[in-house]
Amino acid sequence: MTSTTRFLPTRREALIAGAGLAAALSFPAFAAGGSNQTQTEGGIDMTRSFITTPDGVDIFYKDWGPRDAQPIVFHHGWPLSSDDWDPQLLFFVHKGFRVIAHDRRGHGRSAQVSDGHDMDHYVADVAALMDQLDVKNSVHIGHSTGGGEAAAYVARKGKDRAAKLITLGAVPPIMLKSEANPGGLPMEVFDGFRAALAENRAQFYHDVPAGPFYGFNREGAKVTEANITNWWRQGMMGSAKAHYDGIKAFSETDFTDDLKAIEIPTLVMHGADDQIVPIADSALLAVKLLKNGTLKVYEGYPHGFMTVHPDVVNADMLAFIRG
Repeated sequence: MTSTTRFLPTRREALIAGAGLAAALSFPAFAAGGSNQTQTEGGIDMTRSFITTPDGVDIFYKDWGPRDAQPIVFHHGWPLSSDDWDPQLLFFVHKGFRVIAHDRRGHGRSAQVSDGHDMDHYVADVAALMDQLDVKNSVHIGHSTGGGEAAAYVARKGKDRAAKLITLGAVPPIMLKSEANPGGLPMEVFDGFRAALAENRAQFYHDVPAGPFYGFNREGAKVTEANITNWWRQGMMGSAKAHYDGIKAFSETDFTDDLKAIEIPTLVMHGADDQIVPIADSALLAVKLLKNGTLKVYEGYPHGFMTVHPDVVNADMLAFIRG
C-alpha cells in the first residue's frame, strides 16, 4: 500500500506542477501588442497577435494559412470571440484559404476598454485590421452581431477589399421593434438581456446556450454540454461593460442603408427555428435589400447552427465561395 501511494503527488508537488503548467500556457506568452507568434500545424502557418487601433485599443486576431491564398475574414457574434469560428477556421485553412478572425473590442482577448462598443467603432476596428494586414479580394463571413458588423464593413469601408459576403443568423436590417419595423422585438426583450447580465452574468451565459441559442430547449434536442461550456467560457472572457453596451449595438443599429449599398455577391444563411434572431424580421427582409443576394434557409436549425451543423454549413459556404 505504501509503495503504491508513493506515486501520487503530495499537495505541495501538485501545486508546484500546476503553477508551472499555468505559466507555460499563460496568455502573456503571445499577448504583447504588435508581436507575432507563429506555430506550424501540418505545414500551415498559424499566427496569433494584436493590432492597435487608431484610438489605442488592442485587438486580438488569428491569421492562419498561406499569405498568398484568398483570405476569409470571420466576424463573431455577441458576446463570444473568434474561438466560436474554430470549426470553420480549421475547415477552410485545410482547404487552402488564408483565414482571419478577431476578437471584437471588449470581447475575448481584446482590450476591455470602457467606451466604443457601438457599430461604428466595430467597423473602424475591422478596417484597421484589414489595412494593417493588407487584406484584399476577401470573403467576409459574419454570424449574428458579426453579420451586421461584416455587412457594415463591406458597405462602408471594404468596397475595394471585399469580394463576397456571407451572413449567418445575422441581425440586419434591424432587430428593434418600431413603427417602421413592426415585426421586430420590443425593447423589453433587450432590457431583459441587460437586467440578466447585470444581475448574474455567469448564470445568464449558461442559460442562453443551454436553451435557445443552440435549440437545446426543443423537445428531442441532442444537448451537447461541451458547446454550452465553450459558449460560457468565451462569454466570461470578455468585458461585462462591453457586452452590456453591445446589446444596444446589435439591437438598435439600422443596417438598411448598408444592405442597399452592398454590390458584391452575398449569401444570407438563416435557421428557420432561430429563437434569438427570428428569420421573419431579419434574413427574409435583408435579402430583399441586397443588390446581389441569395437566401438559404435551414429548416429546424437554431441560431448557432454553424456550431451544431458544421458539416452542412461549411460545405454550403465553400460552394458559394468557389462558385
